[in-house]
Amino acid sequence: MLVFWSKKLVFLSVPKTGTTAIEAALASKADMVISNPPELKHAPVYRYNRFFRPMFERACGVEDMELLAVMREPVSWLASWYRYRRRDFMQGHPNSTRDVSFEDFVQEYMKGDKKAPFANVGSQAKFLEPRPNGVKVDHLFRYEDQPKLLAFLETRLQLKITLERRNTSPDMQLDLPAPTLAKLRRKHAAEFELYESLV
Repeated sequence: MLVFWSKKLVFLSVPKTGTTAIEAALASKADMVISNPPELKHAPVYRYNRFFRPMFERACGVEDMELLAVMREPVSWLASWYRYRRRDFMQGHPNSTRDVSFEDFVQEYMKGDKKAPFANVGSQAKFLEPRPNGVKVDHLFRYEDQPKLLAFLETRLQLKITLERRNTSPDMQLDLPAPTLAKLRRKHAAEFELYESLV
């Protein structure tokens, strides 16, 4: 999470959406950088609303911070998690996907609360879900449209941004059979609806 006080902007760090590269490029310009622990670095809207917003409002007198986030195409997002958890350092860990096919990973992900640890990666839609008090992401960009995101940030922060690839997993060709993809779109419709609503 990056906080830019004078610009009244908070960049929420949705996992597996390139936020490590953004953080590396902008950390020196931010007024607050929450990089650890992961539960705070990757604070979703509900956690921001519960902990950070009251602190900003009561302790710092800032009431109108805008939230910015990035969302990745849902299958690509799952593929990124799958590749990340296949890396050598995960071997032997319950979250490792080294001995699991991508289709089996997605099938396990669709089991809801009964999924195996390796497929417990959360939900972008849940991460970004608006709160009943009106707190929501004001600026939501597609991961796949980096130029639009960077143009917004450069204009808002009044600086030139150069990104370097960070925390990337090995490239792999990962496809889902049509029936599995159809099931994923049905069981996790909120993910696809939110992503497809972005222009």
